[in-house]
Amino acid sequence: MQTFQSTIQRHFIFGIICAQVIHCIGANDDLNAKPGPQQVDQPRTRQPPYDADANIKELEDVVNLNKNDYILHGGHSSPGAMNNGWKKNNHRRTQSAAEIAAAKANNVELLEKIQSTLRPLGVTIDSSLFLTQLYEPSKIYKFMDLDAALEVAAIDGIADNILYLGDVSNSLGHEYGLVNLAAFLAQCMKETIQYDACDENNWDLFNGVYPLSNACGQLEQSYQNYKCPPEEQHMECPVDPNMEITATTHANWYGAPPGLFCAPKSKLPITGIWDHEYWCDCPWNGESCDVYEGQKSGRFDNEVAVANRAGRTDVEGCCWWGRGVIQTTGVCNYGKLNYYLGKAAANEGRDSR
Repeated sequence: MQTFQSTIQRHFIFGIICAQVIHCIGANDDLNAKPGPQQVDQPRTRQPPYDADANIKELEDVVNLNKNDYILHGGHSSPGAMNNGWKKNNHRRTQSAAEIAAAKANNVELLEKIQSTLRPLGVTIDSSLFLTQLYEPSKIYKFMDLDAALEVAAIDGIADNILYLGDVSNSLGHEYGLVNLAAFLAQCMKETIQYDACDENNWDLFNGVYPLSNACGQLEQSYQNYKCPPEEQHMECPVDPNMEITATTHANWYGAPPGLFCAPKSKLPITGIWDHEYWCDCPWNGESCDVYEGQKSGRFDNEVAVANRAGRTDVEGCCWWGRGVIQTTGVCNYGKLNYYLGKAAANEGRDSR
């Protein structure tokens, strides 16, 4: 049985590859499509005036300018592991097997320099860098997991994609790799570390309530419909309507919704809301706040069906919310994670983690 720690390492590995391939641009051509977990009292907002189309066009121009200069060595012209519809600008130059082998060999030397720089700082990184919004060290994300993931991403790689660690011909070339890593960690801080979240939080307040069906997708998304393109469908995870999963992490503000969950309609025909304003600490009525540890307010209310923004009033097959350091999401992403690092790789005799 895999440990929670090994899962974090696997998501660090996959996150590094995902972020490098697509420059951390969001899916579905929408900058607001997939924000990371957040707390209700600190929503992700943009200062007006905000022109979404102009911002998207600006990002597309950046990608076009750099389409032959990705900061990741790779052998495929795939739009990357996080393929939720971002199919534009798919022009990364295919590298030969010899070029990939040479890059991996160079990374051995570069990784040694980077590790010798970072490892003495490991305790400081944990105590002073990987901090939550409350300026407390993360309980989930640790330097030792990043260190382990770096070696896999830089040397073994995923699908002939390896992390760029710098220029081996320059004595200070590994510093380019450190900058590359810093950019990745900045994205990690924005997405999850500041919230100390592995699972996506239920954060999409819709019509003044938190629908439980947000597990299916937030901001009108449907995570189970994030399909792979035809040439990659063999990696895609099937949607199992009988699957039942509950998230291991959630927000912790006063009245915060508990972890997202999925369940078949046979067990939960409809879903309602998390009533974040309900006063649950009422011992004189025999009530207590016992849905999760540290709960201060709130309760489940499934008396009537309440839809999320996409119209879902159930959580059947809705087990594909974001997880990991840059929020791996959807049946295609999880399928690729499984195919390259998980059970599918092990079943086929390939390296797995």
